[in-house]
Amino acid sequence: MTLADYLPIGLMLLLGIGFAGVVMFLSWYLAPNNATPEKLAPYECGIVPLQEPAQRFPVKFYIVAMLFVIFDVELIFLFAWAVRFETFGWAGVGAMAIFVALLAETLVYVWKRGALDWNVAKRGRNRQVVAETVEEAA
Repeated sequence: MTLADYLPIGLMLLLGIGFAGVVMFLSWYLAPNNATPEKLAPYECGIVPLQEPAQRFPVKFYIVAMLFVIFDVELIFLFAWAVRFETFGWAGVGAMAIFVALLAETLVYVWKRGALDWNVAKRGRNRQVVAETVEEAA
């Protein structure tokens, strides 16, 4: 392939970027700019918040969200490998076996650490040790 073969792709890229830029400029230039108190007020689900939330989202929520994104991206790699499966041969199978093994090990590690456990009361580090008899307590 020569550089001339990439000319249509480059032209489409420039055309797309140019169109997006022109449309954004026109929307900024032609749109009315009438700032009212209603437009400047915070908006969430159609209800104006009257007070701050009672508590914040727990960190565990964000950890699970990040784990979802990470494992989702890993799935994209697996899909791309499956599409080109025959061209990679046994070396590709071995590389993907190592990749999946590391992915499974990560999942086991996260599971053992309790990142996927939402039942806080049953976690070992949050249980209170209670003496079975009075003599042991003394």
